[in-house]
Amino acid sequence: MKKFAWATAVAVFVVPYLVSPAIAASEGTHLMMTLPGDSLPVSEYYKEDVYDAHDSKIGDIKDVLLDKSGRAVAVIVGVGGFLGIDEKDVAVPFSAIRVTDKDSKRYLVMDTTKEALQRAKGYTYEKGEWVPAKQS
Repeated sequence: MKKFAWATAVAVFVVPYLVSPAIAASEGTHLMMTLPGDSLPVSEYYKEDVYDAHDSKIGDIKDVLLDKSGRAVAVIVGVGGFLGIDEKDVAVPFSAIRVTDKDSKRYLVMDTTKEALQRAKGYTYEKGEWVPAKQS
């Protein structure tokens, strides 16, 4: 019985200290010690205005969509309407948006027009996902 108690005490109190460094080492492989110099936070995109090549506002970012591996693949752009009324949400590839510096301020640009976005297929956000809007 003493051997069983001793083995149980070792298992409960000593083994976690022996295993923890190994677990900590493997968890550490998912951490970054430095960030890439050209990285941008999602906040540079989310809820920001989007402009065309002629500096005219054509919409604003409603959402940034990620694939299962975590890469940004699409953005939902709200276009048209006034103060959100009659606004249409459309999807564009994430790569279609570029960040431009002007007067020491970053802003988002797309090589398209407001009219082209207004003609695009619309989407609505329902039950936690973007789905094609119903035709009216």
